[in-house]
Amino acid sequence: MKKLVFSFSIVLLLSSCKKEDRFAISRIKSVAKLATTETIIDKLIVGSKEKRIFGLVKVQDASFAASTQAVVKCGIDLNELMEEDVRIEGAKISLLLPHVRVLDFSYPFQSFKIDKHIFDDSYRNRFEIVDYETFYRKAEIDIRDHLVFMGIKEDTETKTRLMMQALLQNLGYTEIYITFKEGVFVETLNPNYKEYEVD
Repeated sequence: MKKLVFSFSIVLLLSSCKKEDRFAISRIKSVAKLATTETIIDKLIVGSKEKRIFGLVKVQDASFAASTQAVVKCGIDLNELMEEDVRIEGAKISLLLPHVRVLDFSYPFQSFKIDKHIFDDSYRNRFEIVDYETFYRKAEIDIRDHLVFMGIKEDTETKTRLMMQALLQNLGYTEIYITFKEGVFVETLNPNYKEYEVD
């Protein structure tokens, strides 16, 4: 897993301005969706499928291996920032930012590559297109379900906090407090696939 900082432009936000509540909020919200981390996740899929004759006699377990890759961009949606989320007292500012979330989850099917060294294309081990689609989707579900345990949320909060502090310091604030609202980090998909096993 490799983490990269997602670059974006905040040049306009760093210009000097008056410290008025509404003006500060409008300057902060002008960033809109602020993506502060990009994570590339490589996943190896080891799939198996039970093979039976006439649906009764088990012949063997067909199996194969493939690799996939997901690109996850995380950040906050500053369009959700409300006036009551910003408190200003002179050079002191307190921000309650929208919760960190997955802003973009890219999982292209082109990244699904079958390992030809492991894959057995014999008649007894043959898979159909629908089998590959099922394995591919189950792998996506697995990645989504484990994102919360990868430290991406905490890393995104840290980077977002540092960027907002730099912005607010350039706007003239010397005492800065930043917290985040609670919310769903990533939407999960949980269809019930019983026939297949994927690691």
